Amino acid sequence: MKSPRLEFRVFESSDAPRVAELAGDWDVASQTARIPYPYSLVAADQWISEIDEGEFVRAVLHERRLIGAVGLVPGEDRSAEIGYWIGKPYWGHGFATEAARALVNHAFKTLGYRRLTCGHFVDNPASAKVIAKLGFTRTGKGRLYCQARGADVEIVMYARRRPVTALLTRLAS
Repeated sequence: MKSPRLEFRVFESSDAPRVAELAGDWDVASQTARIPYPYSLVAADQWISEIDEGEFVRAVLHERRLIGAVGLVPGEDRSAEIGYWIGKPYWGHGFATEAARALVNHAFKTLGYRRLTCGHFVDNPASAKVIAKLGFTRTGKGRLYCQARGADVEIVMYARRRPVTALLTRLAS
């Protein structure tokens, strides 16, 4: 994966303190489905050690410092659901858009996915803006359990099909 300002790599066990610090912020955890609150060092270490082989999850680094995560979970018929989070100190700098764009491009051009889905909680307008910039189309609403909130929360769901140019690039390589 490539992006102008960011690097991406597999998570390492030594990342656990930084993950706990950034993802453990209520404003981050409460906007994800799978991050509990409070989020302990033990929980972060366990998450890193249990990243499933079927999941594509990468640490997002800016100036060699971990600032967030991106990932996807494969679905049926060459589809996948993408997700991302960026630590609060790094909000407002375009990092979420840049990291998610790199993930989308990688998913289509390198991994060969045909369709991507994603969503955001209705009270997360910043994520809605990121998703719009990435060219996703709204497909509906639903409910998703949020571990941090301990409740089902209304979500807006989106999808995007692989562009023809991504298919041509993949066939040419």
